[in-house]
Amino acid sequence: MQIRDPKSCKFDQVSLGECMIRLSPPQHGRVEFSPILEVWPGGGEYNVSYALARLGQRTGWVGGLNSSPMGAIIRNHARSAGMDLSYVVERKYDGVGKKDRIGLNFTEVGVSKRSSVTLYDRGHSATAGIKPGEINWKKLFNEDGVRWLHTGGIFAALSESARQVVAEAVKAAHDAGTIVSYDLNFRSKLWKSEDAIATTKPLVPYIDVLIGNEEDFQKVLGYAVEGVDVEKGELDTTAFKNMVTKVTRDFKNIKVVGTTLRGVKSATVNDWSAIMWHEGTFYDGPNFPNLEIEDRVGGGDGFASGFIYGFLTGKTPQDCVNLGVAHGALLMSTMGDTSQITLDELLHTAAGGSARIKR
Repeated sequence: MQIRDPKSCKFDQVSLGECMIRLSPPQHGRVEFSPILEVWPGGGEYNVSYALARLGQRTGWVGGLNSSPMGAIIRNHARSAGMDLSYVVERKYDGVGKKDRIGLNFTEVGVSKRSSVTLYDRGHSATAGIKPGEINWKKLFNEDGVRWLHTGGIFAALSESARQVVAEAVKAAHDAGTIVSYDLNFRSKLWKSEDAIATTKPLVPYIDVLIGNEEDFQKVLGYAVEGVDVEKGELDTTAFKNMVTKVTRDFKNIKVVGTTLRGVKSATVNDWSAIMWHEGTFYDGPNFPNLEIEDRVGGGDGFASGFIYGFLTGKTPQDCVNLGVAHGALLMSTMGDTSQITLDELLHTAAGGSARIKR
C-alpha cells in the first residue's frame, strides 16, 4: 500500500463512527440486580482512534456529540488520549433526548457459560443524525491531510443519512490518496443482512482494507464461508482463506483483508488468533489458545488498531498481524471498550514476550 507521507498530513489516522456511553455492572454482574453501573465510553470506530492515540499516533474522530454532561464524558475521554475533535458535529442538547442524544448501551460481561450481552439504547443519536454535506471532507483529507481513514458497518447501520455520509467519506478519502479501512462489523440488532449488503457492496471499490470475521463477510458482503459453522466459532482458516480469495478476486482494489479467529470455550476462556491477506499472500498471526479474558468487548477493535499501527509505522505484513493479535489479546485483559495498553506492552507481547511479573 502507498501510505501518504506523515510530513504531508496533519493526521496519521481518523475514524468516522459513533461513540456511546456503556453502562455495566461491576465485574460479571447483571443489569437487573446491580445497584451500581460503571461508565465506559466506547464505539467500534472510535475505539480504533483512541487506541492509536495511546500508541503515539496523531488521530482524530468524526462523530456526533451534544452539549450534555454525557457528551462531555466522551469529549473528555477522547481529549485525555490526545484525539483531535475539530471535525466532530456538535449539537445543542434539548434537555429531553427527543433528538441528538448520546447513545447508551447496557453491557453485561459474561462468565462461564453465560455469554456477554449488549443492549442498545442508541436511537435518535447525534451521530445517527449527521447529514450529508455537514462535514468538510475536502478540508480534512486534502488540506489537513489524513494517512488512514477507518470506518465501518456499525456507523453505516445507524440511519439512512449515516449511509450517505459514509459514502461521502470513503469516496473523498479515496480521491485524496488516503488509505481506507472498513470493519464490516455486522450487528443484527441494527439492520438486516439484505440492507447491509445493499449498502456495503457499492462502497467496496473505494476501500483498501477490509476487516471482519466469517459472519461479517456472510451477512455484510454475501460471501459464504463453506464448511464453517459461524455460531460455533470454528477456527477453520482454510475455509476462510478460500472465501477471502473470492472477495479479492471480485474486488481487485482490496489490498488487505484481516480477520480475527475466536473459539469460544467459555465467556472468559477463548482461543484467539487472526489471519491477514496482504496483496496476494496470507499471514497467520500467533495463536493464543485458552486465552483468559476479563472483558471481550472491543477485542476486534484492538486487533484493527494493532495492525493499523503496524502499517502506519512501516512494519512488515507479518509484524502487522502479530501486532493486531497481541493488541486484541491485551485489550481484552481490562474492563471497558477502549484500550488501556501501552506501546511497550504491545511490542513486548507481539514479539512473543511472556507475562512474567515485572519488578
